Amino acid sequence: MNKAELIQELVSEGHVTQKVAKIVVDTIFEEMKQALVEGKRIEIRGFGSFSMRSYGGYEGRNPKTGELVKVAPKRLPFFKVGKELRERINK
Repeated sequence: MNKAELIQELVSEGHVTQKVAKIVVDTIFEEMKQALVEGKRIEIRGFGSFSMRSYGGYEGRNPKTGELVKVAPKRLPFFKVGKELRERINK
């Protein structure tokens, strides 16, 4: 499912206009992004949680040349599936 399909589902299930559904979906995603940027954890009961993980820098190799390359430290979002969703998927 992509964002447009999610908006369309909200229109049909929520009985709201396309414009309102787009605003709702955009607002939710924007607030989730902002929370992650601020280092906050997002928990949606029954679905899962999002958090940020920090990874240290390391030396990697360029696969073409074999030359050593420094990889900078980075932060990446991490998703942990919730119990309800995991059980529903594994039925």
